[in-house]
Amino acid sequence: MNSRERIRAIISGKTADRCGFWLGNPHNDTWPILHDYFKTETEEELRVLLNDDVRWICPQYIEGTYNDPSGKKMFDLGIMKERHGTPGPFANCESVEEVDSFYWPNVKYLNFDNTLKILKNSGDIYRASGFWTCFYHDLMDLFGMESYLIKMYTHPEVVEAVTNKICEFYYEANEMFFKKAGNMVDGFFFGNDFGTQRDLICSPEMFDQFIMPWFKKFTDQAHSYGYQVILHSCGAIYKVIDRLIDAGVDCLHPIQAKAYMMDAENLSSKFGGKITFMGGIDTQELLVNGSPEEVYNDVKRVKNILCPRLIVSPSHEALLPNVPPNNIKAMAEAAIL
Repeated sequence: MNSRERIRAIISGKTADRCGFWLGNPHNDTWPILHDYFKTETEEELRVLLNDDVRWICPQYIEGTYNDPSGKKMFDLGIMKERHGTPGPFANCESVEEVDSFYWPNVKYLNFDNTLKILKNSGDIYRASGFWTCFYHDLMDLFGMESYLIKMYTHPEVVEAVTNKICEFYYEANEMFFKKAGNMVDGFFFGNDFGTQRDLICSPEMFDQFIMPWFKKFTDQAHSYGYQVILHSCGAIYKVIDRLIDAGVDCLHPIQAKAYMMDAENLSSKFGGKITFMGGIDTQELLVNGSPEEVYNDVKRVKNILCPRLIVSPSHEALLPNVPPNNIKAMAEAAIL
């Protein structure tokens, strides 16, 4: 069974020859440390060495995809922002007319040649792709987190208008990309962090009103092309996992193990057999401070609870330089046994 067949089977709830494994997307500062430890030179060489089954090939972050002749980025805020909480251009917006006047991205500036080339040369691995479609993050950037959450109550029509502008672009962009990529893509992988360490960022009621309508459209769109749907959301999102399953999510990533109610036991007892999980190996404490033996044993524990619908991976994909490489080695070895 090759990696592509294996991950497809696991996400579909079918029998696979072993558990799946994804290294994640290590931080740029982490790669030199990994290469020095594993004696590798390229990212692909290291992934092959660790029996990594998944490649994340996202057109949104591949050079040459968006080419506005004015030089503007896809969602150009016109200001520098260091975090989602910083007020954005719509922080004080009170009318839909102001929304229409913003310089929104245009799909006519998209080019997928570089992404398609990577997909064509990817071999027998599972290809997670599609635009990252991080509309929840984009909204927090355009409003500022506090303003966004307040305007859900004070100016819902403005929030809906901005949401529609963002999501219409992503929907059309994905439509164009999916038509060109065809069966070179296995899963639509998109990301919106809906949770904090303790709970959802917004209430379930606001989630249903402002998030779920477009969320369902994106999952339906991917399924119409025969793709599996993998959602990335950090944080404690236990309260809405049932909604995500109903909306068509096939696989949930990254399973932030230390977030409230997101441990493997709780997830298995409530959602076992209904969805595949990717992640679950704690990056807040275990992978940073644990011994290789402790990491190895915890991977075995998580596998015993969540398999067969599990793809072992760090509970945050952007592995930081503070994770010892020997712990990564232990995680990878335990995953494929």
